[in-house]
Amino acid sequence: MPAAATDRARYNRATAHLDAPVAIVDLRAFDANARDLVRRARGKPVRVASKSVRCRALLERALAMDGFSGIMSFTLAESLWLARSGFPDVLLAYPSADRAGFAALTGDAGLAAAVTVMVDDPAQLDLIDAARSGDAEVRVCLEMDASLRLLGGRVRIGARRSPLWSPARLAELARTVVRRPGFRLVGLMAYEGHVAGVGDALAGQPVRSRAIRLMQAAARRDLAARRAAAVRAVRAVADLEFVNGGGTGSVQHTAAEDAVTEVAAGSGLYQPRLFDDYTSFQGRPAALFAQPVVRRPGLGVVTVLGGGYPASGPAGTDRLPVPYLPAGLRYDTNEGPGEVQTPLLGPPVDDLLIGDKVWFRHAKAGEMCERFDELHLVDGDRVVATVPTYRGEGRTFL
Repeated sequence: MPAAATDRARYNRATAHLDAPVAIVDLRAFDANARDLVRRARGKPVRVASKSVRCRALLERALAMDGFSGIMSFTLAESLWLARSGFPDVLLAYPSADRAGFAALTGDAGLAAAVTVMVDDPAQLDLIDAARSGDAEVRVCLEMDASLRLLGGRVRIGARRSPLWSPARLAELARTVVRRPGFRLVGLMAYEGHVAGVGDALAGQPVRSRAIRLMQAAARRDLAARRAAAVRAVRAVADLEFVNGGGTGSVQHTAAEDAVTEVAAGSGLYQPRLFDDYTSFQGRPAALFAQPVVRRPGLGVVTVLGGGYPASGPAGTDRLPVPYLPAGLRYDTNEGPGEVQTPLLGPPVDDLLIGDKVWFRHAKAGEMCERFDELHLVDGDRVVATVPTYRGEGRTFL
């Protein structure tokens, strides 16, 4: 039996007692993906990106494995919640304007010791000071702009994140932080999303794939040199505890830089659809959701309940979930995946019965968890545990 058919049979047996919609995480695939991230990190610790997991039980599972250390969070409220839950090392990956959160942070020395906030502008320090409720020292990480700039800066490739592109500007802000009472500079981060989050082996697009590989090679060279210079400049101002970089798609490249002390990754644990298109690694789909067949409108088509769970980013078909099992299903282009119903076409549909499950993969990782209260953890052909997502714990941070 083909691997896909075997997996479908396992998942159907494991969830036979559960009505769809239902979401699962295949623990064997999750663990295999985790081991591969550690292998690619070349001995440097992997900080788990919580945005891509959104389940405390699975964050704990990853952190219990050798090679993982710390969490990279996505909001201040989430960071405080995780710290209160016992996670001792939480790096907030984005600046925040959460005044209530900063009041809580500065009023609690234990929280302040566990959470590091992201800064790329002195105005963010002003906001924190204006929100202070106590004298707890705030741990600060500077974010460096990792974008590739060509033709004297007229062409820019990469996410629009930090305004701090040059080592000199990073050092200037580092001096501002060090001089300011109530803050301690402990880290530097740069996220090369145009390398870590962009696949370089797009199916049926060899020319574009080649162009992406050339761009990424140039970006890696540029960033390695600039990041090393920035680390030297900032270390001349403060004794950094860590230098964080990378993401699932660039782990092995970023880890090879001497200036980097740790890498970040999260999507690679679940291996969503957008992370299939890489030449440097191949993960195993671990996070899936199933929708039930509820209609058979005619020969060659079935309709499942719901399923329209688009991912964030530029609108396009690559942001849609993909019908995964049984293999060979496709959307009706006139409807696509809908809020309340999704027609499916393809050779397998005439064998699907009312009530059967169709398994999907989300385009991104943690965003799937915003649609489900629980994840059923599958080992082989059994559900061995059921754990809440952030949503299931009443936590919807964004």
